[in-house]
Amino acid sequence: MNYQDFFRTELDRLRDEGNYRSFAELERHCGAFPHATCHNGPGEVTIWCSNDYLGMGQNPKVLNAMQEALTRCGAGAGGTRNISGNTWDHAMLEAELADLHGKEAALLFTSGYVSNWAALGTLASRIPDCVVLSDALNHASMIEGIRHSRARKIIWKHNDLADLEAKLAALPADQPKLIAFESVYSMDGDIAPIREICDLADKYGAMTYLDEVHAVGLYGPRGGGIADREGLMDRLTVIQGTLGKAFGVVGGYIAASAELCDFIRSFASGFIFTTALPPTVAAGAAASIRHLKTSAAERALHQKRVAQVRERLDAIGLPHIDNPSHIIPVMVGDPVKCKYISDLLLNEHGIYIQPINYPTVPKGTERLRITPSPVHTEADIDRLIDALEDLWVQCELARRPMAAQ
Repeated sequence: MNYQDFFRTELDRLRDEGNYRSFAELERHCGAFPHATCHNGPGEVTIWCSNDYLGMGQNPKVLNAMQEALTRCGAGAGGTRNISGNTWDHAMLEAELADLHGKEAALLFTSGYVSNWAALGTLASRIPDCVVLSDALNHASMIEGIRHSRARKIIWKHNDLADLEAKLAALPADQPKLIAFESVYSMDGDIAPIREICDLADKYGAMTYLDEVHAVGLYGPRGGGIADREGLMDRLTVIQGTLGKAFGVVGGYIAASAELCDFIRSFASGFIFTTALPPTVAAGAAASIRHLKTSAAERALHQKRVAQVRERLDAIGLPHIDNPSHIIPVMVGDPVKCKYISDLLLNEHGIYIQPINYPTVPKGTERLRITPSPVHTEADIDRLIDALEDLWVQCELARRPMAAQ
């Protein structure tokens, strides 16, 4: 077999389908986000698709904490947590996270992907005869963790309580069960009925595992996520989150009982055998969490900017998915056109929005995923809407009925 020809053929197929991913080489401007320099493109650009939802990656408190930790500790952690990489900064961050979610303990991982893979994989594999009931639209990291566990998996229809209950009722009452789901789903922006899922978990003796990665920092009086906003954190067995989105740094975690976190710490290969996050990252994340526990200003302005972008899209009839979250999926429905629009936005308008194509979303639902932030200005919104209006005309794409003038 000619391996290089195989690789080349597969990549060419992706290009022909419009699903090949090209990366912009971005250099974010410290203190000036969402502005950046695109080194393999037009130069100065405005980023409209970042998961640094609140701009906390540029917050002076976060930067100062990281600089102080770098001076105090140096660059790396020194090893895995089990050998020589367990630092004071890690312990302080886990205490902040446990407090944020009202749990006894928290456990850090190197990413949100790893935390889902390791925690779900360990729980489902080591609890005897455990069955995982997984929402149909769960993230790839959750799916991989469940698959890795080799436990029995039952997929229930997305956010469908009747289907979930039917599947729970069909299982033996004494069989261990784990319901895995997300709060905010990242591509459509819809939100799970957390209270009702917890009610079903109580009724059928199931544990609950809630992925809050697209909600932590953004919702709730202290930024604990949708479960915080709804007063439900105490009803969830495990809350999983990330430090790489609204908190602006990198890393993942779970928050749960002391025994559950210790269980994962003791048995999860994804925790045991990987180098710990640098203390600088832990210090920056802790500063970000402490700030957002007491400051609602970022969340309020964030919601205002999201509402403004939605209103402007409605005014020109651009199709986007209505949802109660901060994620605005502008629907294109064609992979080639989606990539084309993304390229033109970047090269002609200095606006960076990556196309979202298959396999991230189903074929025929290709989209531009827009994430307004509190650091976008009204002038930034004007430029975005003008550019989208121009490209929708150029590409002859479908529109909604125009909003009443």
